[in-house]
Formats: sequence, C-alpha cells, structure tokens
Amino acid sequence: MAAATRIEERLKRRTARIGVLGLGYVGLPLAVEFGKAGFQVTGFEINEKRVAALNRGRSYIQDVPSREVRDLVRQGKLRGTMNFDELRRMDVVDICVPTPLRKTKDPDVSYILAAVREIAPRMKRGQLIVLESTTYPGTTDELVLPLLQRDSWKIGRDFYLAFSPERVDPGNPTYQTANIPKVVGGVTPACSRAAAALYSAVVERVVPVSSTQVAEMVKLLENTFRSVNIGLVNEIALMCDKMKIDVWEVIDAAATKPFGFMPFYPGPGLGGHCIPVDPFYLSWKARQSGFEARFIELAGQVNGSMPYHVVNRVREALNSRRKSVRGSRVLVLGVAYKADIDDVRESPSLDILDILEKEGAKVSFSDPYLDSIQHAGRKLRATPFRASTLRSADCVVIATAHKVFDYGLVAKHAKTIVDSRNALKGRRTRGVFRL
Repeated sequence: MAAATRIEERLKRRTARIGVLGLGYVGLPLAVEFGKAGFQVTGFEINEKRVAALNRGRSYIQDVPSREVRDLVRQGKLRGTMNFDELRRMDVVDICVPTPLRKTKDPDVSYILAAVREIAPRMKRGQLIVLESTTYPGTTDELVLPLLQRDSWKIGRDFYLAFSPERVDPGNPTYQTANIPKVVGGVTPACSRAAAALYSAVVERVVPVSSTQVAEMVKLLENTFRSVNIGLVNEIALMCDKMKIDVWEVIDAAATKPFGFMPFYPGPGLGGHCIPVDPFYLSWKARQSGFEARFIELAGQVNGSMPYHVVNRVREALNSRRKSVRGSRVLVLGVAYKADIDDVRESPSLDILDILEKEGAKVSFSDPYLDSIQHAGRKLRATPFRASTLRSADCVVIATAHKVFDYGLVAKHAKTIVDSRNALKGRRTRGVFRL
C-alpha cells in the first residue's frame, strides 16, 4: 500500500485549508459539512450578495440552516470571499459551479473553464483539486488537466486532480450531504486516494472508481435513469388519457409487485438542474463517438412536451364551462420544480405560465415558498392562497404538490381543476381534469 501523501495527512489531521469554488445548491452545503468536520473553509463566489450573506452568518439555501452557518462563521471555520488570490493558500479546491445547456442542447462548460483558469495561475505544490460539477465523460482529463498541467509538475505527485459527482436532492429530509455515498475517481491512483481522504472526513461512505471518466459517467447514468423512466411513465399517461384509463390507479396497482418494478409518476414536465439537463450531456458525448442515444433523446422529447399537455387539459377544463383560454383567469399552484422547496430552476410551471400567457390567459401563481419569480422579463408576484383566490380563478392548475397547500380548500372552492400531480386523489372528481 502506498505511503500517505502530505495532503492525505493534513486531511486526516483536519489541518488542510479547503476552498469551495461556487456557493450554490451544491457548494454551500458542502462547505458547511467541511466546516462542521473541523476544517477551515473559504467559499469563493462572484455573487457579492451570497458572500455578504455568508459572512453575516445567513444561509440562502433552504436545506442549510442559518444557525449552522452562523456558528461556523463565529468559530472562524467558514467565510466567503470574492478575492480569488486566496486560492494560493488552499490545500484543497472543490469546484461546484453550474453546468447548463446551450439553446442547442450542447454542454456549456464555460463556468468550469472559468473556474479552472482562476485556479491554474494560483496553484501550489501538493494541492488537491476536485471537480463536482456535472459534465460529460472526459471533461476532467481532456479539459481541466491540460489547463492545470505544468512542465515541471507531475500529476499524482506535485498536484492531485479528481472528479466526484455531486448528489444533492433539495428538500430531502432523509438524505443530505453527510449520509449520501460519495463516488470519487482520480486521474491517477494517488489522486483517487487524496480525494477519498477528503470526502471520508465528511461523508459516511466513499465509493472509489477506477477513473475520472467512470465517475463522470456515474452521475449521468443516475439522472438519465430517472429521465428515461419518467419519460416512459409520461408517455403511458398520455396513452391512458386517450384510452380513458386512470394512469394513477395503474401505477398504484403495478407498484404492489414486490420485484421487477419501480414506480415512477407522471407530471407536468421535468425540473431542477440535473434531470432535464444531464441526459443531454450524455447524448451529446455519445454523438461525438458516433453513437445515437435514441432512448435519451426520445425521453427528452416526451418530457419536454408535458407542459403543452397540461395546457391542453386547461383548454379542455375551460371548454367544459364554455370558456376559452383567452381572457380566462388561470391560477397555477406551485412554481418550484418539486414539492416543498423554493427552487425554480428548469421548472415546468414556468413553461405552463408562459404558454398560457401567450394564448391570452390572465395567469397568476401561488407558492408558499416563493414571494415572486422572474417571468417573461418581469417580476411576477405570488397571489395569496385562500378561498377567494381559488373562487376567482376560472381554472386552477396544480403544478407542484406542496404539502402545505390545503387541497380540501382547492377541492371545495375551485371551479375547475387541472391536477397534474394526483394531489386531489379521493377528494373530488367533478370538474377535475387529471394528467
């Protein structure tokens, strides 16, 4: 067994200084865990408001309690900065920046490259750099490593580079950073050991894999699995609608099978940073290798069509009352991409609002987690959730099934309802148009 490197020893003794580059939904929870484990952590951000909030001890991420941030700031274990020269002092730099898609559905790795270009001129010997941002297989070795490489430095001896995919599920009360297994893959075995030593300090289980490409592929498989299965069940929902079969009853019955079946549920579309985005990273990379990822592309098309199907159901609901979409008041319940969080990234509710507005509807939304959203280039403020609001709408669309919504109130007061989440199960059937 190889002797422990200096960085491994410093990680074991909790004397390593850790920098987290990007303090969003992935970076801030990770920085807090490192701080709780006893490390001195510096968060690097270009967003001045985030840095100011962090240094005041205030969390801006729902899953991170402000109390934890405040305690770590007071102890001197956590701070934020916009001064990237401080990267020179870090023993570890963990990159947690966004990786969106371009309009052409091609990967946009510009944030990763910008982060690495900040790190490269400030590197010191023995430094460990880990990329967590979701990307296509080959990114770490083919794009990141060449920017960090120096003629006189050898990877795995003078510096260390690894990939460890983020696994964040906003709003999940059971699985959070500390108890979600962490996959790590290094450019060399020494890089893998250094990365494993880093994460072993803050997570219950580390899962080493043989290369950065395997680690990159793991993340894409996880989210493509969900995308394809949700695409399948969405197509089944569209099929059942044509055949006048209750898809929710079908799924509930199928889920009683104790083997060979895992229930997925239809909905108004996919949201969040991962599932609507990551599969396209994989299909893009496959095309570069001369392979057409047909399942992935088809699932993307089906899932992308669901907001239009919801709007069609709104049209049917309004037609049942001899009304058209144009001029009708439509209230959308929930604009976060999933229940019980405040995250609107890639939310299908935004597409539903946009489509309805373009068709002339008078749209509004209610969401207990959001006071306002940016919509069509302007700020749209939330409408209070109450009986009078429900009664005044010509149609109510349940787009996100937040638990705090009183669905009994919705069932009692809404004229017509499009229920895309089966939230009214067992409450009301008349005037309810389900997915």
